[in-house]
Amino acid sequence: MERSSANLWRKINSRYNLVGCKCQNCGALYFPSRVVCRKCGRDSKITEARFSGNGVISSYTNIRVPPDSFKEEAPYTIAIVKLDEGPSVEGHVVESGGEVKIGSRVRAVFRKMYVEGDEGLIYYHYKFELA
Repeated sequence: MERSSANLWRKINSRYNLVGCKCQNCGALYFPSRVVCRKCGRDSKITEARFSGNGVISSYTNIRVPPDSFKEEAPYTIAIVKLDEGPSVEGHVVESGGEVKIGSRVRAVFRKMYVEGDEGLIYYHYKFELA
């Protein structure tokens, strides 16, 4: 039975989830995943951790002159989000009509990021929307 590569790609756990890691020695959480804990070093025992995607904007900026792959989206907002579990994550903020400001609650959503090349390959990624 032949399997579609798109189907396999979609089943990768970290594609549609915020998956990072946790050090079992000290409890430190990281996103994206790491092989070695910054605190424990070589003695670390790293396991997968899934994050809710809920958090608070700790910083943001509005992009008016974007790179070529994001020309169609300009202007847009990029934020640093402190997840409820602890790690900070960077991502686009989806337009929702609300005012983006430091301290705003957000949640992760998965949306189209951009389309590449003549074949129209669509890339998806997490973005954030006001909660």
